[in-house]
Amino acid sequence: MPEAQETAVYTHGHHESVLRSHTWRTAANSAAYLLGALEPRMRILDIGCGPGTITADLAGLVPDGHVTGLDREPGVLERARAVAGGRGLTNVGFAVGDVHALDFPDDTFCVVHAHQVLQHVGDPVRALREMKRVTRPGGFVAVRDSDYAAMTWYPLSPGLDDWLELYRRVARANGGEPDAGRRLKSWALAAGLTDITASSATWTFSTSEERAWWSGLWADRTVASAYAGQAVEGGHATREDLRAVAGAWRQWGARDDGWFSVLHGEILCRKQA
Repeated sequence: MPEAQETAVYTHGHHESVLRSHTWRTAANSAAYLLGALEPRMRILDIGCGPGTITADLAGLVPDGHVTGLDREPGVLERARAVAGGRGLTNVGFAVGDVHALDFPDDTFCVVHAHQVLQHVGDPVRALREMKRVTRPGGFVAVRDSDYAAMTWYPLSPGLDDWLELYRRVARANGGEPDAGRRLKSWALAAGLTDITASSATWTFSTSEERAWWSGLWADRTVASAYAGQAVEGGHATREDLRAVAGAWRQWGARDDGWFSVLHGEILCRKQA
């Protein structure tokens, strides 16, 4: 097995405001581009599974197969196991691991999936090579990542402009690439993948409930999550700056005409025999 160690710092951490977002994710709202390729007996590896909501959905879609959820953080896997157990799933398991050096033999899985992972890793091309390695010939590498520079909102808000500039600066200082969505195809080609279907999709937050949820979790992340500590300790912002950004989020969320769109890049790559 190749040896590697993650060199990037995970920007978000696992604060409640982060898990509030991650547990909202489903296969339908976060992996729709993959679902048409699934078959009942498939073995799937879900990298960066976090609290396991997408993992559990995938397990339900391959009832005669098996899904392995993988994450670097042991603590969050307890949440994932609870989600799977609460649904009565018996074809899912979880493990701690690093996408740069997957502890699985070559050609193990029918699908290797990663949602919102490559933007946070130190070497996304190496990660994709590892994902390809453990995928069976004819199987799929499936990746989806947001692209921060392509996020857009209304009405205009200098405070949200400050948020975007600050987040991208902190994420890059941590060794990640926040504008990953547009780079996925390029990274896949560099990793030796050739049969690539590239697409994009969005999350949109516009109703009063959606605005309250999205603005609230980002306001809380900005002042209370690991990202907040990294911003201050790295000299990127003061606590006062963070409070101002959080206030801008809440002001936007209170606007009846508020609208926010998150663009994601997607790649579905079939491994050649």
